[in-house]
Amino acid sequence: MSVRPRTWTTKGVEHHGWVADYVDGNGNRQRKQFKLKRDAMAFEKRAATEVADGVHIAAGDSITVQQAGEDWIKAKQRAGREQATIAQYRQHLDLHINPAIGHVKLPALTPVLLSKFEDELHDAGRSTAMIKKVMVSLGSIIANAQKRGHAVRNVVRDMRGLGNGADARAEKRARGKLRVGTDIPTPDEVKAILGALRGHWRPLLMTAIFTGMRASELRGLAWADVDFAKGQAHVRQRADRYNAIGRPKSEAGDRVVPLPAPLVNVLREWRLVCPKKDTGKRDANGEPVKVLDLVFPNGQGKVESLGNIINRGLVPTQMRAGVTVETAEIDEDGKPVLAAKYTGMHALRHFNASWLINSVKAGGLGLSPKEVQERLGHSSIVITMNTYSHLFERLDDGSEMSAAAAALLG
Repeated sequence: MSVRPRTWTTKGVEHHGWVADYVDGNGNRQRKQFKLKRDAMAFEKRAATEVADGVHIAAGDSITVQQAGEDWIKAKQRAGREQATIAQYRQHLDLHINPAIGHVKLPALTPVLLSKFEDELHDAGRSTAMIKKVMVSLGSIIANAQKRGHAVRNVVRDMRGLGNGADARAEKRARGKLRVGTDIPTPDEVKAILGALRGHWRPLLMTAIFTGMRASELRGLAWADVDFAKGQAHVRQRADRYNAIGRPKSEAGDRVVPLPAPLVNVLREWRLVCPKKDTGKRDANGEPVKVLDLVFPNGQGKVESLGNIINRGLVPTQMRAGVTVETAEIDEDGKPVLAAKYTGMHALRHFNASWLINSVKAGGLGLSPKEVQERLGHSSIVITMNTYSHLFERLDDGSEMSAAAAALLG
């Protein structure tokens, strides 16, 4: 192996550079050109170590980030990932990764290059959360390429240990804790919402409030999984944004949730008028055969869209209940236009979590963190505590602390 200077002329202009010349693990001679001698020497040193360890991949034998991305998408499809998840991966690849570094070969990826890539995403107006998702996808792309022998190191995952702990803490501080009355509906607001429920949105939103089920789980809930005798529902499936029915979000998502008696009664009534699914078959009289399938379908018995649930159910219900906020818009009388205070179904899930956590004295169930995790279907207790730890009752009461201090001093 050697590093030597190189001079060449292009259109009458003389150029100078440095070439790292070495033999790869297959006995083939390889050359890589650099502008600076120190870069060439650094590469030569790294290549020598990789060749000795039997893991070196020459640039000519590798593939670009874009090619690796396509292999990754196909691998995810073969693994049976949901259509919505594949679509998200495709967006990360086509909208963010390929335009910036899709042409770069995997061995050429460096921490400096990826830091610049992150800066460009930030300058383009991408949110911190989106940048994080894109980088996770990029790390997964390189990991898949490693398994196929196209890459030696995963630069993205190597970077995670370089100061990201402080970045994560700063991001968490900026995001702040979920606040009751801002992110989480108050008990009084939920009482008002319950009193304003109308029509077929009543059983759906009431179930969301009392079970904490995700919107996708509510949309995919089947009558076969509702046990009226035991007062519980088994979450076995969910509907993605393309209305495709699939498995729960995680293994922990497959769970049993209790149904309080008032909700059981509402669901019993709803079952009598719930739209049925057309099986595509005909009976002896030539009439369509329809069966009960989903608990909260649309008028045709098919999966209800999330947009309809929010825009036709959650938002109008809050407007009737007076759970609103003033907007910057002014009406013809010069008064601020009101809007629904909570714009997503996750607000009801947050309320359910707070209801599970609050003490019985405060009108809640007073469950332990582990029980809350199981009810909500979180894949890890860490998720539960990172999201809701501040809602659990603190035991270090001031009077108790004073008494303990007095005991130590006495």
